[in-house]
Amino acid sequence: MPPPAPAPPAFLQLAGHPLRWRLLGELARSDRMVSELTGLVGEPQNLVSYHLAKLKAARLVQARRSSADRRDTYYGLDLGRVGRELAAAGGALHPGLALGPAGQAPDRAPDQAGPPARVLFLCTGNSARSQMAEALVRARSGGAVQAFSAGSHPKPLHPHAVRVMAEAHGLDLAGQVSKSLDVFAGQDFDWVISLCDRVREVCPQFPGGPEVIHWSLANPATGEADAVTYPLFQATAAALETRIGYLLAAIADRPSAPRRAP
Repeated sequence: MPPPAPAPPAFLQLAGHPLRWRLLGELARSDRMVSELTGLVGEPQNLVSYHLAKLKAARLVQARRSSADRRDTYYGLDLGRVGRELAAAGGALHPGLALGPAGQAPDRAPDQAGPPARVLFLCTGNSARSQMAEALVRARSGGAVQAFSAGSHPKPLHPHAVRVMAEAHGLDLAGQVSKSLDVFAGQDFDWVISLCDRVREVCPQFPGGPEVIHWSLANPATGEADAVTYPLFQATAAALETRIGYLLAAIADRPSAPRRAP
């Protein structure tokens, strides 16, 4: 008698449910609140919340209270963990199906032959998160993506943002300047990404139908002592690096379209 067939990996059993797979797909694109997810998937809130709880218990999805309204919660996909689980699932079926270095963001820059994609990162002060994201995209895309950043209430560049980019990525932010959203009013972008819950609520519409995404990242500038806040900046930089790796892969897969000159 042949040995019993092994059960599919737990990740496949969990993610293979049609609604959970749909939720994972929506959260792969942008962080969302439950009320937004119910509209996107066309299912009642109690059912969406039930399946989100399953995904959160498996640590595929993370939850964070909104910094704009503490009654709201943003859900986001743990891209690194999902990548590791997918790699392990492929390897469990056949060694040749393992999906490369488990958990690493894909190293795929957009094609430089076409017109460069334009990405705008937004946060409240344009002093840390959005500035770090702008620098990372410019460096990792090798010029194939034009990255910009702005804030709804600009503040001077935070010294910890300069320090962490220099120490962790060898990037010099010292010459970057905080800018207001008004600077980019009326310009066309391919992607507009908010990194702060507050700026998401005041983000204007941009022409050209850009892909609008939200990454709910806590502000590392808490006003506490440097010994407390600098590790927060390090964690934020690491989270941005992971998300940007996947963003560049998505941009590489997106066909270019004509765009007005800025």
